[in-house]
Amino acid sequence: MPTMTKSPLAAGNLYGLTDEQLQLQEMVREFVKREVAPHAAEIDETERFPVETFKKLGQLGLMGIPVPAEYGGAGSDTMSYVLAVEEIAKACGSTGLSFAAHISLGSMPLVYFGTEEQKKKWLPYVTSGEFMGSWALTEPQAGSDASRQQTVAVREGDSWVLNGRKTFITNAPYARYVIVMAMTDKSKGNKGISSFIVPTDTPGFSVSKHEHKMGMRGSPTTELTFENVRLPADCMISEEGSGFKQAMKTLDGGRISIAALALGIATGAFEVALAYAKEREAFGQTIGSFQLVQAMLADAATELHAARLMIYHAARLKDANLPHTQAGAQAKLYASEVSARVTANAVQILGGYGYLKDFPVERMMRDSKLCEIGEGTSQIQRIVIARNLGL
Repeated sequence: MPTMTKSPLAAGNLYGLTDEQLQLQEMVREFVKREVAPHAAEIDETERFPVETFKKLGQLGLMGIPVPAEYGGAGSDTMSYVLAVEEIAKACGSTGLSFAAHISLGSMPLVYFGTEEQKKKWLPYVTSGEFMGSWALTEPQAGSDASRQQTVAVREGDSWVLNGRKTFITNAPYARYVIVMAMTDKSKGNKGISSFIVPTDTPGFSVSKHEHKMGMRGSPTTELTFENVRLPADCMISEEGSGFKQAMKTLDGGRISIAALALGIATGAFEVALAYAKEREAFGQTIGSFQLVQAMLADAATELHAARLMIYHAARLKDANLPHTQAGAQAKLYASEVSARVTANAVQILGGYGYLKDFPVERMMRDSKLCEIGEGTSQIQRIVIARNLGL
């Protein structure tokens, strides 16, 4: 008989992960138990950004998982990055969000579109965890309609001069540069948008407002102001007018990471609720023996499994350089809405205790809501999906 190779599924690896991916997942899981979970409640309560956590993630080589090794990254794949986001988010949505934004938004646009000089100048610093990456697209009047950019960049000799405002920007107070979308030719609509590397010590740049949020409170969300910010011409990323295309590709990948963020938050809440249902007694038996509680947990387990399959599928498409816009939008839409249901039901299962800050599920419920909004609302995801159906 031929020798049978042992399937990774037979070994309990239900999602067909490679040995390297499993090792990274376990490393992140242990790090989260030691360095993230013990501080999650305090970070939320005080709205504190855990700088020390990201320094340690950098020391482990995790702050640039999909960034090529020649620029200081791990040179790994999207799948590994997704696994890391998921594990971090199980314990702390705030840390998971800043981690995901740092890589997908603050680092990968340079990997995709930057010049060799730009990559060598900036990427080693963000991959080491020395500072955070940040990306600025959204404006007070340009959220889901990203083409309505009011921030403008005007060419003056060998420089570009930026003026405008950005809002809902992640990580900017801890970044040394922000990748900024600005209109360079209004007559061309979205084809007149360009992107720039803006060092945060440039005169005229300021973090003008810190937002106080319902959830993800330990991840800084700020407004940025640009007042005659003068940049050398080599701060433009790729050619003039390519900014909108850059943003769409960046969001295609970023949505996969936000889906993983939603999945991690929901999985963390599910694990708390499941453990509680097995221990909490009412009417002489554990509440997990009641069919209505069983139904909530069974639905959660099923939906989490389905969401994980969708996210991992989208990540593998991206790693294979195959079209992944549709898969990423579907994964983000489904995972974020599953996260909202699972976290709400986790609060319900814990009852009055679920409503208290003594238990993490109320925080997880608040954190999960952002996943239905950030990097394209659920409504925008449905539009993306419909367009990919030819509608």
